[in-house]
Amino acid sequence: GLHVDLSIAGCSDSDGEMMYSLDGEELWFADFINHRGVEPQPSFIDHISYVEGTYEGAVANQQVCKQNLKTIREAMKDIPLEN
Repeated sequence: GLHVDLSIAGCSDSDGEMMYSLDGEELWFADFINHRGVEPQPSFIDHISYVEGTYEGAVANQQVCKQNLKTIREAMKDIPLEN
């Protein structure tokens, strides 16, 4: 059958998010406060693990996201709210 695979990545000046899910169930997320990846899967399923380095990749993506956010803010600062 068909499955729904979803990943969410986002950031702000002070926070960030990286998460992977399958069929509406969260499989992995980055815990940036405790500096680790978390796999919150129930014990009754076959455990799905992500490759080593997934958390480090999420940290690197956060740096790119924050730099992109800064660039977009600078590019849009002089654009009027209404035409």
